[in-house]
Amino acid sequence: MVNLTIDGKSVSVPKETTILEAARQLDIHIPTLCWLEKVSTTGACRICAVEIEGVDRPMTACDTPVKEGINVTTQSAKLTKSRQQIMELILVNHPLDCPVCDAGGECDLQNICYDLDVVRQEFQADDVNPATIDHWPLIQQVPNRCVMCEKCVKVCHELIGADALFVNDKGDKAYIDKTVENCIYCGNCVSVCPTGTMISKPFKFRARPWALTKVPSVCTYCPSQCQIDINVQNNEVYRVTSDDAGTTNNGNLCVGGFFGYSYINNKSRLVAPVVEQKETTWDKAFDRVVSEVERIKVESGAAAIAGFASPRLTNEENYLFQKLFRVAIGSNNIDSEARFGAMRSLRALDKGLGLNGASNNMSVIATADAVLVFGADPSAEAPGVDWKIQDAVRRNGGKLVIANMRQIHLTQFANCQLNYSHGSEIALANGLGRLLSDRGHLDEESLQLAVSNLEELKADLAAVDIEQVIATTGLSLEALEQAADIIGQAKKVAIVFGGDICKSAFGISKSAAVANLAILSGALDAGGGLFPLDEKGNTQGVLDMGVYPEALPGFQSYSENQEKFAKAWKCELPAGGLDADGILQEIESGKIRFLYLAATNPLNFPNNSRWLKALEKVEVLVVQDIFPNEITRLATVVLPGCSYAEKSGSFTALDNTVRSFKPAIRPVGQSREDGEIFVELYGRLNKTPATFSCADTNAEINVLTSLYEDAECLGDERHTCVRKAHQVADQSLKYQLIAATDASKGLQLLTGTSAGHFGTTSMWATAPLEVEPEGFFNLNKADADAVGAAAGDKIKLTSSVGATVGKVLITDSVPQGLIFAPNNFVALGALQLIADGDNQVAVELKKV
Repeated sequence: MVNLTIDGKSVSVPKETTILEAARQLDIHIPTLCWLEKVSTTGACRICAVEIEGVDRPMTACDTPVKEGINVTTQSAKLTKSRQQIMELILVNHPLDCPVCDAGGECDLQNICYDLDVVRQEFQADDVNPATIDHWPLIQQVPNRCVMCEKCVKVCHELIGADALFVNDKGDKAYIDKTVENCIYCGNCVSVCPTGTMISKPFKFRARPWALTKVPSVCTYCPSQCQIDINVQNNEVYRVTSDDAGTTNNGNLCVGGFFGYSYINNKSRLVAPVVEQKETTWDKAFDRVVSEVERIKVESGAAAIAGFASPRLTNEENYLFQKLFRVAIGSNNIDSEARFGAMRSLRALDKGLGLNGASNNMSVIATADAVLVFGADPSAEAPGVDWKIQDAVRRNGGKLVIANMRQIHLTQFANCQLNYSHGSEIALANGLGRLLSDRGHLDEESLQLAVSNLEELKADLAAVDIEQVIATTGLSLEALEQAADIIGQAKKVAIVFGGDICKSAFGISKSAAVANLAILSGALDAGGGLFPLDEKGNTQGVLDMGVYPEALPGFQSYSENQEKFAKAWKCELPAGGLDADGILQEIESGKIRFLYLAATNPLNFPNNSRWLKALEKVEVLVVQDIFPNEITRLATVVLPGCSYAEKSGSFTALDNTVRSFKPAIRPVGQSREDGEIFVELYGRLNKTPATFSCADTNAEINVLTSLYEDAECLGDERHTCVRKAHQVADQSLKYQLIAATDASKGLQLLTGTSAGHFGTTSMWATAPLEVEPEGFFNLNKADADAVGAAAGDKIKLTSSVGATVGKVLITDSVPQGLIFAPNNFVALGALQLIADGDNQVAVELKKV
């Protein structure tokens, strides 16, 4: 520790601490303009200059490390004069447009001028600033407001890894420029700008910051669930911001979090109930739903009724949905889109590891010695995970192994890149396991203690043929050994796997192979973690609340806990129950006559053409959503629900952290909170009036489940509850023997999410659409050349289940033999080609 004195106060701090950091520990304020805690120091503005006894000139506090025994003065007449002159120099040619500048009222430059009493200009200079840069999408750059602090450049480079912004030219002609094709439009440059240089175009001239009310909330676009503030005025959302301090995302946001809010205010929102395509009252809509339920129950029984809930709904709403069906309707035919991804990884992790989700808090990724990203694109599926990975490998000395069929954003930071052949995930996981063993990286003592079938594990690894692994994956032995050494030599290992694995028809087997790798690598030990990704915001919450026929809330087996819940709910629970595949088949056969879709659209499921035909056939279709779509046009009854900004409740992040929030605005039009709708229907069907209460719902969840028994509520204004890391008990792990193989051959189409969109909700937000207005088929140049297709040309893809036509984007990010298509764009038609429950299919390609 180093001892020093600042303004007469003694402090002891670690070596390499800066004077500014030491002063902050003493609550001594030193003015700064270019300093930003979350990036490296620049030392550009000089405002933070302090005096050090025995040193003949002022030193910048932000980048001067402490030394033993130094005596620092932060305030003096000399320093004040110096700081005033520095500010006057910074203000040379700065425009006096504060009344129309969007930063007015939250401008660091204004605040420092006020604090330092800078009221005159002693200097003059020629104005050599370039003109306002207005051709960038979403963001305007006003160079003559810039103070060259470089915060935006450093955030773009160091935290986001986009490398879009850079300093162009030199001296007083220098300005911030952008390589536009590198920009991912996260908006973080706007957030950190201390002046009005970087401006959000969607927010420009719309409101004054001091007139806005900030409501703490949670971004629900993806499972990272970044902590945000919704800025509102007159019951309208004007922007979304996030503070560096006190948020798990450290103030960083992605294009969805920062710019994707405009769907909330979209004029196309559903604002009134509809029956038979005509607007009506809530009473009439509820009466129609209840009467149809009662009629079909009399004619065909409750088994003729089914429903789907959604990761767009809160935990409380998903709980109430399953209770509405099981208790008031008497049907266990319920499911969600998690069936086609997260449910598969859940089954594998539960069977092998006793896990119902991630094993640890997401924060441990940032301190991992090695990170394996397997079959995932965190930048698209969960940007918050991307940033944690970059923390680990770019700032904390960790190493990164990426195993993927494609090149992804994180590829540029990888120490080892394993671009495996499509369908070879199981072979790759097995091969890495065998090499961990062969190269002496297994902790035999820990395995002996934790694994219940250690002999089977050893025999299975011994049977892995590395030559066959090389042939199947298309990887070299050297690459496989490098990956095994990085993982095996690390004390703390984090494994992240995603949609390429979970959403495959072989998702259970592939997830089991990853679970085996977690056992072998020590990823379940303290400081490590296993993290399955699902791109939707509250998928973990859907599963937690038992919105699938096999389980009741809290992952309690339906068949084994029926009596317990029946007693609590004072009812007789239905036997059996159909999952999504069963519901689809029974609709086609005419046995399912009533379908309730709550905030979900089956046209976003694989083989959506089959789903559309089924939905056209169903007798009674109830759709509860916030936007009109192809499904609402088929609906018997449409019930307008709310966005997250208009409701209260909680969401569960990918690492099981539970975050509560309250409404920022009132419901739009006549729309209602989804939980209120479920409770109203429940009361009408049960002939007992009921009212919606998040507190009462959570109390019931806590009585009936142990979901939150080990959760620690932090007591912050954001009502965050963190679940404890998974503890591996003796003999609790089971190595799974995997027989299935994915024998995909020929030209393959792989579907996944775009990095610029989140499900289809962001399709109603103008800003993400400005950046990415349409979807493309991503082709390698060799495959495009084979059919004579150039960038922008239309091609036709045909699979065993359908055909579609779309435009080509030629890219090196996909290898020859693989086509990637974002599933966010319904018009692109990628999901028409995918077989039931899969994410990949063999296709024929030709130019149109």
